[in-house]
Amino acid sequence: MLTATVPAEPLSQDGFRGLFPALREWAWFDTPGSPPLADPVADELAEAIEQWRAGGFEWRVWDAAVEESRELFAELARVAPERVAALASVAEAAATVAASLPPGSIVVSDEEYRSVLYPFLALDPRRNPVIRVRSADGVVRASDLTAALRPDTVLVAVSDTLTSTGARVDWGELTAAAHAVGAEIFADLTQSFGVLRYDLEATPIDYVAVHGYKWLLCPRGAAWLVTRAGRDLSPLLPSWKSTAPPFGYFGGEFDLPHDASRLDTSPAWLSWLGSVPALRTMLRLPAADVEAHCLALARRFAAGAEAQGLRPLLPAQESHIVVVEVDQGPALARRLAAQHIKVTALGNRLRAGMHYFVTEADVDRALAAIPPGR
Repeated sequence: MLTATVPAEPLSQDGFRGLFPALREWAWFDTPGSPPLADPVADELAEAIEQWRAGGFEWRVWDAAVEESRELFAELARVAPERVAALASVAEAAATVAASLPPGSIVVSDEEYRSVLYPFLALDPRRNPVIRVRSADGVVRASDLTAALRPDTVLVAVSDTLTSTGARVDWGELTAAAHAVGAEIFADLTQSFGVLRYDLEATPIDYVAVHGYKWLLCPRGAAWLVTRAGRDLSPLLPSWKSTAPPFGYFGGEFDLPHDASRLDTSPAWLSWLGSVPALRTMLRLPAADVEAHCLALARRFAAGAEAQGLRPLLPAQESHIVVVEVDQGPALARRLAAQHIKVTALGNRLRAGMHYFVTEADVDRALAAIPPGR
């Protein structure tokens, strides 16, 4: 259990798909909600639970999974591990950044995911007023956010990909405009990291949050916050994890590390144990092939849906997540589930997400199961 060696051999699309027993029956498009369980993660958790039940476990070994996950995530993100904090959720990451902001306005989409929106709305509006940006078609673009910037803006908070629309952010436009007025960027990459490629060392995003339980295949409860060099935040929940190893438990001075581990919170061990094999698996995937495969499948799904009389929400498919307008979305989702096709219905919208384990046959199977014009 828990070795630091990352297998060198790449994992093919077929090999990756073979790690998910659920895919023997299911066509799975609901990774924006949660992916099926991968065998390496299941095996690690099963071993841990058996050791727990038998009394042969060592909690310090379990706790070491946090540091190993940090290093694996940093390798995946192509950043130094010292820039990565280990947290439990995106909301916690956003709240950590929010608590350290100077006075000034915050720009965020009115349609933003609540775990990104709410931590900033919880601030004192007299000190940090939140500018909630709207657009005529309900899809807030980088240009809409930049138009809302003010001389006093200190932060722009945004998700790279919103699952309500499938829309993506133009990072070049947004970061240039925000930094020009002295504002920083908080980005939630949870719905794209692991499928779409990023070079976080080269991209001037100040704070990047990723929860691992979607496209990174981790159990829920393992998340990371990447900070740019020189951004010193204070821990939101100071604890025994806020000090440098070797950790102490009682008394002592409040002496924080000089890297992002100062922001770590007390870990739910099973979440972090499962994140290690999940991240090892993701590191075996050819990143360029994953992105190309998933984007091609999304375009295939969107074009097929449009050919059947459905209307994709975006005029041009931008990401690996497709959203189409349908009648009676929940009823349609139940109909597809009865045929072992997993999608998500959002009111009158149907959402389909493409991970590397999805195939063209899965897409065609789903399209064939959707009645024309629904």
